[in-house]
Amino acid sequence: MYTLSKYQNRPVQVNVGKAKGIVGGIIVLIIIGVIVGSAVSIVDAGFRGVLLHWNAVELNQPPLEEGLHFIVPFQDSVVPIEVRTLKYTKSTTSASQDLQTVSTEITVNYKPEPNSVHYLYKEVGLDYENRIIQPTVEEVVKQVTANYDAEELITKRPQVKQDIEAEIGNRLASFNISTDTVSITDFQFSPLFAQAIEAKVEAEQRALQAENDLRRIEVEARQFEAQAVGIAQANIAEAQGEAEAINIINQALANNPYYLEWLKTQAWDGKLPLVVGEGGTPFIQIPVEDRR
Repeated sequence: MYTLSKYQNRPVQVNVGKAKGIVGGIIVLIIIGVIVGSAVSIVDAGFRGVLLHWNAVELNQPPLEEGLHFIVPFQDSVVPIEVRTLKYTKSTTSASQDLQTVSTEITVNYKPEPNSVHYLYKEVGLDYENRIIQPTVEEVVKQVTANYDAEELITKRPQVKQDIEAEIGNRLASFNISTDTVSITDFQFSPLFAQAIEAKVEAEQRALQAENDLRRIEVEARQFEAQAVGIAQANIAEAQGEAEAINIINQALANNPYYLEWLKTQAWDGKLPLVVGEGGTPFIQIPVEDRR
């Protein structure tokens, strides 16, 4: 037979009050931590904080700058909104002034105004890209494209870009959104129109080549004409010189009969000729050009 221990039926004494004090202290610490955490708000770099008072936007309170801020717990809250430059790309299909289908891809770099993000949040909310940016870009591209012919969209691309950029900037400014740059990244036309443009460009290039060839031929013809005139004038001058020389010689012979003898001595090369004249006088023959 087994006997029970003398401690088997002794009741276990537990300090209930002490346990309750520990639990209560932990709860108080948790509450204090929650309150302290609710009283501190941190706005990250590149953001602004919209202060809400019982979930209502405080328009009299400017947006919170980057850094640490203290707010009233449970009463106030902060909504962060990015104010760095953002990019939105959209492809739209529209019709030109001459009813050609044009596919346009456009990229918009924009950012909310840092000092006015509380107005943007109150009027539009955080989904302002789908509510404001997208419809504005689509409508402006269609509107501006309709003011130009399809060919002008290519030849006047800088002007088209300027019109789109100005109109988008004006519309987004009313929502406290500023645009940095607007870029047209691509223009696409129907295959038939693209072929027509290519054929027109080729025709213009051929016409330009033919015009250049015509100008070259005209220049060469003028050069040949000038060369011929120069040669003719040179021949005339040479003939006139020879005629004047003959006149001078004739006048000299008429005035001085010994001039012919002097010419003979100038033409003699110092060698005695094999043929002599009457009386044994050497005969020196002066070459005379045919003046006929």
